[in-house]
Amino acid sequence: MISKLSLLFCFFSVAFLFDSERAGSQDKNWTHFRGSNLNGIALDENIPLKWDDSVIKWKTEIHDKGYSSPVIYDNQIWVTTATSDGKELYAVCTDFKTGKIIYDIKVFTPDEVEGKHSLNTYASPTACIEKGFVYVHYGSMGTACINTTNGSIVWKHNDFKCKHVQGPASSPVIYKNLLILHFEGVDVRYIVALDKSSGKLIWKSDRPAEPYEPLSRIGRKAYITPLIINVKGRDMLISNGSAVCIAYDPNTGKEIWRVVDGAESTVAMPVAENGNLYWYTGFTEDSNGKKFTELLSVNSEGNGDITRTNVIWKKREELSRNQCLTPVIKDGLIYTVNTRNMMMCIDAATGGEVWSTHVISNYDASPIYVNGNILFFSVKGEVLILKAGRKYDVVAKNQMDSGIWATPAILRNSVILRTQKYLYRIGGE
Repeated sequence: MISKLSLLFCFFSVAFLFDSERAGSQDKNWTHFRGSNLNGIALDENIPLKWDDSVIKWKTEIHDKGYSSPVIYDNQIWVTTATSDGKELYAVCTDFKTGKIIYDIKVFTPDEVEGKHSLNTYASPTACIEKGFVYVHYGSMGTACINTTNGSIVWKHNDFKCKHVQGPASSPVIYKNLLILHFEGVDVRYIVALDKSSGKLIWKSDRPAEPYEPLSRIGRKAYITPLIINVKGRDMLISNGSAVCIAYDPNTGKEIWRVVDGAESTVAMPVAENGNLYWYTGFTEDSNGKKFTELLSVNSEGNGDITRTNVIWKKREELSRNQCLTPVIKDGLIYTVNTRNMMMCIDAATGGEVWSTHVISNYDASPIYVNGNILFFSVKGEVLILKAGRKYDVVAKNQMDSGIWATPAILRNSVILRTQKYLYRIGGE
């Protein structure tokens, strides 16, 4: 199932690397899926914990359907949406203070629309934004750059194709002057980097063929958003596809290392802390035909095939469906919900469970860390707020109007939350 579809300096000197404007803007803007640092950690935000009418500043109806998360720059919030048949693809901008719609732009009207999973949308990839420009992406149906000062379309691309089968989900990432896009279908698998100002192709890197050869055709697709880290002064683009996780040089697209593991329909993006990477593989089968996925911990240093040398631990998870949410990691603890509805805290050093509890609903939006709390968002609209730490401690429960598939943005003491029908601003002045 597709739906909506971290990092600190350490003794390894491993950190997220962004340009100077973005590195200092996490407290001012929320520019990507899971934040400006792509890590699901909001900085120094004092959001309300109990949500009622008194803290809801506004709610704005967003037409049609989309699971893309909100991104924010200055006073603008952008999301994408699409008609249920995928024949009209939109970008919608609202005012941060008032919720009033500023732009409602029909970006693409595809001549041909590929099918999708019944629970996915044609507007599931999250946009990314910077001063003056927002980059919206609809998978193989198209990518566009929009001028945020006047709503004009600067450039469009709809010539990068792959057969998603279940619809688009991978979100774009800005790196320096590049816009990086991930395409992994049942037919072809590659990553491209475009000049973000013109849309011109700078590099294209095809995924290696050999790790995919043992897989059935349907098992060769993935829907992940890549992560950028810096390891001892070297930038790496981490892309965990359906059969292999690869670290690329984001400047050139050349492979640095790989870990071969997993199979079909990887969705969750990788996370990182204290020199190590963590990611969910796609699902695979054991000798008894039982499907499972694994959460891996991997040392991010190395070259070539590091499958046998750098994997620190693996945690097996039995599957009832595909793993969709991306965990959040903070202070050596990983917070996640598996597909059997077990919410858990995992020790990042060992892979051992610190605590776990069964929850009723599915959680497909990714959790967010805010001011000592972890926020989880369910497809039934429940927002569960836990105290971060080694004990399961419920701080608050809140109920929204409908299901939540989009990971929210947390900015200026406000939660910008998208449900199936509305965009909300909760809290703030």
